[in-house]
Amino acid sequence: MKRLYLFSIRSFIGPFIITFCISMFMLIMQFFWKYVDDLMGKGLEFTVILELIFYVSATLIPLALPLAILLSSIMTLGNLAEHNELTALKSSGLSLFKIIKPLFVVVIFIALATFYFSNYVIPVANLKMRALIYDIQETKIAKIITPGTYSTEIEGYAIKVENNEKGGFKNIVIHDHSNPNINKTVKAAEGEMYNSVNGAVLYLNLKKGNVLEELAINQDENFESKSRGRYYPSRRISFDNAVYQIDLTGFKLNRSDEDLFKNSFEMLNVFQMDHAIDSIKKQNISIIENFVTSLKNDHPFFQIKSPITSPSIRDTIPIKAVNIPDKKSYSYKAALESTISKLRKMKEVVVGQQSFIHSINTNIKLYKIEYHRKFALTFAIIVLFFVGAPLGAIIKKGGFGAPVVIACLLFMIYFVLTELGEGLVNANTASPIIGMWLATFTLLPVAYLLMRSAALDSKVFDLDAWGKFFKRKKQ
Repeated sequence: MKRLYLFSIRSFIGPFIITFCISMFMLIMQFFWKYVDDLMGKGLEFTVILELIFYVSATLIPLALPLAILLSSIMTLGNLAEHNELTALKSSGLSLFKIIKPLFVVVIFIALATFYFSNYVIPVANLKMRALIYDIQETKIAKIITPGTYSTEIEGYAIKVENNEKGGFKNIVIHDHSNPNINKTVKAAEGEMYNSVNGAVLYLNLKKGNVLEELAINQDENFESKSRGRYYPSRRISFDNAVYQIDLTGFKLNRSDEDLFKNSFEMLNVFQMDHAIDSIKKQNISIIENFVTSLKNDHPFFQIKSPITSPSIRDTIPIKAVNIPDKKSYSYKAALESTISKLRKMKEVVVGQQSFIHSINTNIKLYKIEYHRKFALTFAIIVLFFVGAPLGAIIKKGGFGAPVVIACLLFMIYFVLTELGEGLVNANTASPIIGMWLATFTLLPVAYLLMRSAALDSKVFDLDAWGKFFKRKKQ
């Protein structure tokens, strides 16, 4: 029995590692495709790219693991069934539950490790990844030149270019004021832009142009004439090919303080999120109570009727008879306009307070979504194993053929249900518990039916069996 367990585990670990690596590669490529505009042309060092890949890989593991578990379980049981090894094991008196018991233990260990990783490691990876992406997005090297207008992002330079059909620039004009004693203007018919390896220098490869330099001389020099005013010596240089160099030291990647991103729901574990939710709820109740109290304090009626006001104090409040003026009188119109103005201001205050409370509730909802996501992912791994294992035993196909297609379809259903549940929560249609557990609860009965069918050797995908079943129903 021990040899059987080791054989089953070895058969499972190989496909699991391969499918997990493939899934991670696809997800990382999807990430770079999403942020390609923020990464290109920034002159980022290779170590920064590797650091970003490391953090991104950590955050994508919870998405790659369910697909890897599903595909590897289908492949493992499919290989055993395809080579009649599963049939031989069943003939020896072993049930399907007994055969997959070692795999189930491995999956439980993976699920618990995933929860620990998702709870303690991923928040740190999210923190560092978000801070690094923010710093990269704030790096302005790719934004310093906007075709058609003068770009003044670089201090001391004003650059204007036009797009070229060949992919470069044309009609290039550079006003260089980096040296206060020299006014330099560079014009070129066409050119291209390159960054240095370390991103500290911007190179402009210019063609067919000229350089005009004007030297500003101090007033106490001999070049100044009282009759002519200040004199500016100048020179003009023509070139066919030239490389213009611009210092980009101020545009290097600057690392922000990570504490600025710490309070986000993605950067906390379940214990910190639980504490944060309680704190926000208490703060919300306190804000509402203070707001209601401030509204009542503005109205004498509520002050008189307030339970905290003692009867003796109420009796001392003078109540004067109010003479209602004529509707056509000036005092009546003034009082009416004053009342309308107060009501409008009060409405603005109430609407603003309502928006603020709505933002607080939305923040609580985001914390709850992330809270339940960590637990739902752990159970989803187990459920997907019980979907894939019996499915592989039923279809009796191993390798990367039919199992890949079936696993992708099932994972697509799981992913769509997960996104649908989160969308329902964001739309206030469902609670975070229902929304984030929707995919797991939906696949749970599917796993039970497949497991039961595989254990009883039911012909789930036999078309003849289904045809006989419907004929029997018609009769």
